[in-house]
Amino acid sequence: MISPSAGSHDESPAPEPRRALLLDLDGVLFDTRVVMCRAWQLVQERHNVDVPFEDYLRHIGRPFPDIMRQLGLCEAELLHATYDEASVTWADLAPPFPGIEAALRAFAEDGWSLGVVTAKPLNRAAPLLEHLGCPFGTVRTPGSERGKPAPDALLLALVELGADPAQAVYVGDMAVDQEAALHAGVRYIHAGWGYGAPTTPSPLVVETPARLVQIGRNLQAPAASSPVPLRSPR
Repeated sequence: MISPSAGSHDESPAPEPRRALLLDLDGVLFDTRVVMCRAWQLVQERHNVDVPFEDYLRHIGRPFPDIMRQLGLCEAELLHATYDEASVTWADLAPPFPGIEAALRAFAEDGWSLGVVTAKPLNRAAPLLEHLGCPFGTVRTPGSERGKPAPDALLLALVELGADPAQAVYVGDMAVDQEAALHAGVRYIHAGWGYGAPTTPSPLVVETPARLVQIGRNLQAPAASSPVPLRSPR
């Protein structure tokens, strides 16, 4: 005799796909420019580095050793130790961008899972994020995985949140953030209040966190797992 449950189909509705909002930290959540500038000045003074801060700023988002290679600088570990020391000392000078805390609350209330994917080390990222009082489901900082523009950190964050790339958005402010999102198959939104310019293909650029919330409430899940270019609702 066949058990009634054998071969039966569960006709209960499938659960709603979990939407995930991933965000960069520097230039998206916090205005850390003055901290980065002071830290780089200490690197210049202590190690006789003549690379201007603006050259360093153009590469943020990548792991620090990768930036040093881009700038042609050696002894990355020594330079990073100095930079890290200064960044911790002046961390209190980095405020959240206006409106970002309200935006995060709005996304959480709308049922989005929230996460942070940043090249900033955990010892410097965690104290800043604590000020936001936001329920981040994951915080990915540099580890054994490849750094941006590789997709590793974004994909690992989605695994931790239990979300698919097709249901995720990454908000960044540098071209390297956009490249990582593209490699991960994740929608990308460029934070116009940040430090860098987007690359091609041209993404949606939002100028305020409040506008980001509006965009999030108008997003529809794509039919396929490939990323779909976003356009501002008319």
